[in-house]
Amino acid sequence: MRGDLLSDPVEGLDEVLAAVDAFDEALVAGLLRPGPAQAAAVAGLADAVAGTPLAARVAEAAGRASAGAAGEDHFVALAAARCALLGSVHDALTGRIDEAVGRPAAEDGAEGPGPGSAVTEDPGTNLLAAARSWLCDLARGGWRGIDHELVAGAVPVVSAMLPDPGLRRRATLLDGFAGELAASCPGATLERVPVRRWADLWSRALLLTVPGSAGDRSAAPVTGRLLPLGVDVQEHATAVQAQVHAVFEPADGGAPRLVRAGVSAPKPDTVVGAGLWQLLRPQMSLLGAVSEGRSMELDAMPVTAEGDLLWDDERARPGEPADAFATARVMLSTATASRVAPLDRHPVRIAVPVLLEGYTARSEEGRLVFDLAGQLLAVDTDRVPAAGPLTPEAVAASHSCVGLLRWDAGEFLLQPLAVEATVRKKAVAAHAGAWAGGTTDKVGVRAEKAATDAVAVLRERAGRLLRK
Repeated sequence: MRGDLLSDPVEGLDEVLAAVDAFDEALVAGLLRPGPAQAAAVAGLADAVAGTPLAARVAEAAGRASAGAAGEDHFVALAAARCALLGSVHDALTGRIDEAVGRPAAEDGAEGPGPGSAVTEDPGTNLLAAARSWLCDLARGGWRGIDHELVAGAVPVVSAMLPDPGLRRRATLLDGFAGELAASCPGATLERVPVRRWADLWSRALLLTVPGSAGDRSAAPVTGRLLPLGVDVQEHATAVQAQVHAVFEPADGGAPRLVRAGVSAPKPDTVVGAGLWQLLRPQMSLLGAVSEGRSMELDAMPVTAEGDLLWDDERARPGEPADAFATARVMLSTATASRVAPLDRHPVRIAVPVLLEGYTARSEEGRLVFDLAGQLLAVDTDRVPAAGPLTPEAVAASHSCVGLLRWDAGEFLLQPLAVEATVRKKAVAAHAGAWAGGTTDKVGVRAEKAATDAVAVLRERAGRLLRK
C-alpha cells in the first residue's frame, strides 16, 4: 500500500469541512434570530454548493435563514447541502484509499432521487411531516435552546411511527436523537456541545422525513463462496453488533466483491467481553465459521446494492478452511466495493478492508503507529474489542495486519481486525473474532461463564417480577 497517498492533502477538503463546521456552529445557538456570524455561516454553506443542482434552492434557503424566516423546505435544503458536502468528502477519501491500495473503482449503484425527481409515496406521510416540524423547531431553538418541553415533542411522533415497519428505521433514529437531547437538557447549561454529532443526526433525520428519501432496500440473490476477513465488534451499554467483513467470490466466475454481514442484539450492561458472543452466536452461523477459519458456501443469499448480506442461515453452509490473511493477499486488492447510498456518504462511515505487511510498529506521541516505508499510519487500538484474543500488545508485536481503514479528526486511522506475528520462527495469528463461535481459551471461557451467570440471574429476576 502506498502510505504517501494517505498522508498527502486532498485538494479542497479543508475548505469543505470549514464550511460544514461553520454551519454546525450556527446550529448551536439556533436560527430563530441569527446573528452576523450565523448568517455568514449559512451563506458560506450556500457558496460551497454554488454551481451544483442544489445552488438555487440552497441560496434561497440561506437568505431566508439569515433573516430568521426559514421554513421547513428551507431547512431541508440546508440539510441537503450539508449532506452533499460531506458526501463529497467521503467520495474523495474513499477514492484516495482505492488509489493507495490499487483497488478497482466501486461498482455502479442506484442513485437516490435528485431535486425535482418523482418519488414513491412513503407510508405515514403525516407522521413524517410531524417529525420534520419537530426537527425544524430544534434548528430554530438551537442546541443551547433545548429544554425538556421542546425535546418531548418527539415522543408522540416516535410512538406513532415505531409500530409501522416502513417507518421503524426513521423512528429509531429520532428516538435515539431525542434521548441524547433529553439527557442533555437544559442546553443552556451544557459545558460542551457535541456539535458535529448532533448536526449529523439532525441533518440525516430531517432528510429522511422527505418522501422517497429512505431509498429502495431491495436485494438480489447471490450464490458462491464467502471468505471472511475479520469481525468488527461495536458495543454499547444496552446493545451489541458484530459486522463480518468478507470477500464474496461468485459461483459464475464473476469478479470478487467486498461484502458485509451484520448481526445485533440487545444486552444487559453486565454482559461484556467474550460473553457478548452468547447473544450473537445463535443468530448467525457465520460467526462459527469465522472462529473456525472456514469459508461459507452461499446459495441465493440476498445482498443489497450497498454490499450488505441479509443473512439467512438456511442459505449458507460451512465450506473449506480459509485463512483470512491468505484471502487478503490473493483477493483483497482485486475485490470491488459497492457504491454507498447517497445519504450514507459520510466520512465517519468509511471502513475499508486493507492488508498491511512489512511495517514497523512503534509508539509515537503516546499512540501506536505503523511505519510504512517512512510514512506513519496511526492505529486505533481503542477499537480493539475485549471479546477476543486480539490485544493492543499483539498489534504492536505484529508484522502483518488485516484491518479497516477509517478517517477521523482529519487523518486516516487503521482499526485492526487480525494480526500476524512471528513467534519462535512461526507465524502466529490473533483475530478479533476468534472466540465468536466458542473458545477453549481460559480467559474466554471465564468471560463466557460470567456472562452465563449474569444472564441467568437477570432471567430469574425478570421471572419474579412477571409473577408478581
